[in-house]
Amino acid sequence: MKATQLLHNLGQSLWLDNITRELLRSGTLARYITDLSVTGLTSNPTIFDHAVKNSRAYDAAILAGLAAGRSGEQLFFDLALEDLTQAADLFRPIHDRTNGMDGWVSLEVSPLLAHDTASTLAEAKELFARARRPNLFIKIPGTPEGLPAIEEAIFAGVPVNVTLLFSREHYLAAAEAHLRGIERRIAAGLNPKVASVASLFISRWDVAVAGKAPPSLSNQLGIAIARRTYRAYLALLGSPRWQRAGNEGAIPQRLLWASTGTKDPKASDTLYVKALAAPFTVNTMPEATLKAFAEHGELGLSLPVDGGDCETVLAQFGRAGLDVEALAAQLQDDGAKSFVKSWNDLLAVIASKGAALRQAA
Repeated sequence: MKATQLLHNLGQSLWLDNITRELLRSGTLARYITDLSVTGLTSNPTIFDHAVKNSRAYDAAILAGLAAGRSGEQLFFDLALEDLTQAADLFRPIHDRTNGMDGWVSLEVSPLLAHDTASTLAEAKELFARARRPNLFIKIPGTPEGLPAIEEAIFAGVPVNVTLLFSREHYLAAAEAHLRGIERRIAAGLNPKVASVASLFISRWDVAVAGKAPPSLSNQLGIAIARRTYRAYLALLGSPRWQRAGNEGAIPQRLLWASTGTKDPKASDTLYVKALAAPFTVNTMPEATLKAFAEHGELGLSLPVDGGDCETVLAQFGRAGLDVEALAAQLQDDGAKSFVKSWNDLLAVIASKGAALRQAA
């Protein structure tokens, strides 16, 4: 039995952190679903930038969009929704079988709106309505300005993947926004079953502190942060507040491990997958990581419910002079900026391709 199937049997959802038109047209995504136990998919501006830049599969759609008067963000969302609605349809049987718990795909609002609450909410509602798929998450960053938009989106019935979370505190703020939205729906007599995941980024921690801590702590910070957050996640799920919401029909926001591709060439290419195995969580993996785990991955012990040695490890980083709380804020800000860069690069690629295609036509 493949390691991916064993991980799925443990109770963790394996999602692919990638989308391209070739993955859909070649049947590769369908094969990942049947052969590698993949039950969902995530995307972000960087993924779409690479997909459009490195492929001619979007050329006809770009030309058609331009002919219809579409450009810029409008044209991009046309392309993205075409891909993601097809992917959503592939995952729809899983979504139906799991009663809406799994089988999701994700589309991010414009990263230019990361610090604009009202515009983020408006775009989240518009994109979800355009997709007309029940299993499409709208990704909203868990920035201070994003949190009110998350609450309002949940209250409006829009499923949300909260992105760019880097710490226990970031996670708890996102979970609070989700729960407030759910509680408001209950108070208003609305169905509280609005799904959400909270995406905690892992590997970027270890990249950020590489060379700044003792070698004995190499590639341990991201996992320690994950363990600390997992402990808080389980505490919240077991709280009377969540149990009251669950009694009304709400489903919990699941914790999702993001950025789980190994960045250190000296470390195992399945480091974070093995370390973050845990039931009722999601691991969204880059394609190379997914295939590596299927080929030679090993299932380790499940994450300790009490956080294990996370506080000891984090204290060692503190003694090494690293301020984890400040670094979390920096990583979130840097992540938002990197998505803005990818977004701008993506729109430039689409514009450039469109001009060249028109000239050649």
